[in-house]
Amino acid sequence: MLIDTAAPEPLVFLLDVDDTLLDNDRFAADLGDELERHFGAAERERYWAIYAELREERGYADYLDALQRFRSGLDNHPALLAMSGFLLDYPFELRLFPGALETVAHLRTLGRPVILSDGDVVFQPRKIHRAGLWQALQGDVLVYLHKQQRLDAMQQRYPAAHYVMVDDKPDILAAMKRQLGARLTTVWVRQGHYAVAAANQPIEPAPDLSIACIAELRERKLGDLLPGAAATTAV
Repeated sequence: MLIDTAAPEPLVFLLDVDDTLLDNDRFAADLGDELERHFGAAERERYWAIYAELREERGYADYLDALQRFRSGLDNHPALLAMSGFLLDYPFELRLFPGALETVAHLRTLGRPVILSDGDVVFQPRKIHRAGLWQALQGDVLVYLHKQQRLDAMQQRYPAAHYVMVDDKPDILAAMKRQLGARLTTVWVRQGHYAVAAANQPIEPAPDLSIACIAELRERKLGDLLPGAAATTAV
């Protein structure tokens, strides 16, 4: 096991990827359009049914395994093998939210930004690379199956006096806050369909900060993100 013996950072920013730094909803819409173009509406819906079943079973998105299962009955379809290229070569750099990279650069002036994402071990890192985020984060990337369950491992890799978690899912923020308490500031980015679905749901504990888009973090100073300073902002 690798043991990180580095001195703790004063502040580490933990950044989600999907619908936080990049528009994953747009990617999903493009994928659906591609499936319908080649296989028809019924087969598109079959793919999404497989995807939803896997998501429910595993708790994270697995587009590649959904495609593997989708191939059943389509082995001789001329477009089947091309779908792997669509997924692996998708231009995620075009799906970054406005100001995402500039926000990462700003956060680096305040602390150490680190990607903390859920996902599989192949497609999610590929997405991060394709989007240019791996380079922007200087390789500080963590991808777990369920990040809120791996906070001990995260802290071993990136020890810090204080953490700031930025995510579009307030339930994950709440789960992390319950574990790290005052050592964590939670920032809810209200982008994407998960954020919309959670808008009227009670979340306990509530996020420390609420922002409309990732670029708003560029307006935040260090004092806004430290314990006792964060105040929920209505959007």
